[in-house]
Amino acid sequence: MTAPSLWSVFWFITIGPLALAGVGLLPSASSRRSVRVTVGLARAAAGMTVAIAIATAIVVSVAGAQRTALLGVAGIGLSLYLDALSATMFCLVSFIGLIVIAYSDHYLDGDPGHARFIQGLCLTLASILLVIVSGNLLQFALAWLGTSLGLNRLLVFYPERQAAVLAARKKFIASRLGDVCLIAAMVLLYRMFGSLEYAALFHSTAVLRPASIPLGLHWIALLLVLTGLLKSAQFPLHGWLIEVMETPTPVSALLHAGIINAGGFLVLRFADVISLSTPTLYTLAIVGGFTALFGSIVMLTQTSIKVSLAYSTIAQMGFMMLECGLGAFSAALLHILAHSFYKAHAFLSSGSVVDIARASWTPSPGGQPHPARLAISIVTVLGVTVAIASLFGASLLQRPGVFALGAVVVLGLIHLIANGIDERPNGYVLGRTIALAVMVAVVYFTLQYLMERLMGGALPPTQGVRGPLDLVIVGAVIASFAVVTMFQSLLPRQATKPKWQALYAHISNGLYVNTLANRWVLRWWPSPPLQLAAPVTAYATNRGTDP
Repeated sequence: MTAPSLWSVFWFITIGPLALAGVGLLPSASSRRSVRVTVGLARAAAGMTVAIAIATAIVVSVAGAQRTALLGVAGIGLSLYLDALSATMFCLVSFIGLIVIAYSDHYLDGDPGHARFIQGLCLTLASILLVIVSGNLLQFALAWLGTSLGLNRLLVFYPERQAAVLAARKKFIASRLGDVCLIAAMVLLYRMFGSLEYAALFHSTAVLRPASIPLGLHWIALLLVLTGLLKSAQFPLHGWLIEVMETPTPVSALLHAGIINAGGFLVLRFADVISLSTPTLYTLAIVGGFTALFGSIVMLTQTSIKVSLAYSTIAQMGFMMLECGLGAFSAALLHILAHSFYKAHAFLSSGSVVDIARASWTPSPGGQPHPARLAISIVTVLGVTVAIASLFGASLLQRPGVFALGAVVVLGLIHLIANGIDERPNGYVLGRTIALAVMVAVVYFTLQYLMERLMGGALPPTQGVRGPLDLVIVGAVIASFAVVTMFQSLLPRQATKPKWQALYAHISNGLYVNTLANRWVLRWWPSPPLQLAAPVTAYATNRGTDP
């Protein structure tokens, strides 16, 4: 890392977020021409941000990590910290932001709040980008708060929609709890190290050894992890995420592909601190693993496309937290990148999902393999995972986090392989499906290897097994998702049985966790009833008739 400079050229990276913020703070536009001007400025600012992000990524990849001098005193103020992690995330968010703004231009064309919506998007994007490039924890916290406030403004874009208001209120409560945790961690960090500068914090924690970790650092790590979990809609405070569908589709795309990753980015950004606390890592792994399992099961029972995608996001964020808890930080970053692009595309193209479903092909009549064939398929894919993982040095003992997710990824091919076996086995079909499993495993472990090399100086190295609990967690994750695969196959066969119908109803309602949360919020923060009678009365009075 080069020495910091007060007038470092890297301050130019803030031009993009500041331009977006400037568009967001423009006076509200109402005329058609003013709306077009606002949208044009937003597109230009987002495009410029993408160009700056690419240029920064190139410079960081060539010259290494960079940081600017502090604009402040006593380790508190404003600065930038640019390494492979921040450059990668800056490129990701700026690109998705550009796509979402361009999509919103057509999606809301003619809506009275078109310009207001675009401005809300710009302000929220600016906050996210400042979170990513912050080099001081105070600056990070301020931008973090700005992200939450910007999202809240987007969630209530249609204030007459009660479900959107309820979701915004639940998100507000979860965010404020997260803010309290973040501020508490910030105070403890400053008292312990005398600075909020990333460089100073990371240097101070780098010299610590596991045997000499002070108790206060465990509390700091736990508070940071709680902040990330609350931001990432982890169980049991996940309900707000599945109710944001009352907002325009671009909000869902930006939220699920960008904002929801802020919790994961926080864990990755402060991985040097969090990784020193083994109990905190286990907490992260257990909560993330359970959330991933919960979200995946409930997702299978949803009939609404967007709600299903929301539960998918909850599950994917759980996987990402699980990977961090098992010490696979670079794997978590790869997960963020893959999930963001996939989920942005999924939401923006959700209207065509029916056509996609009609075009799908099921190899076996009925698409319900026999349980015995499923069991054979599970053993086969796990054997493939073990073999390929060993070739890449990512075995269960060497990299448990990478191995666990690899097994889950390959388990996604279970039904294809089981149908390939079929009642009348065909050597060609069976060989092709197993070859596909091998190819998927090779691609997965190759990407993990490349990401770990790319993030070598920005994230802690992937950890091996730290103790028996690692093996228990990984075994529970793999076994659970193998059972889920069996459940997914057996449920259609049992659809007429009362016990299975009851189980399906309970799962489709998310075990009523969100229902209880809604009751609690409505009890303490009730929504005013919609006033529909007054406008009707006024209209009738103007017409000279009775209402």
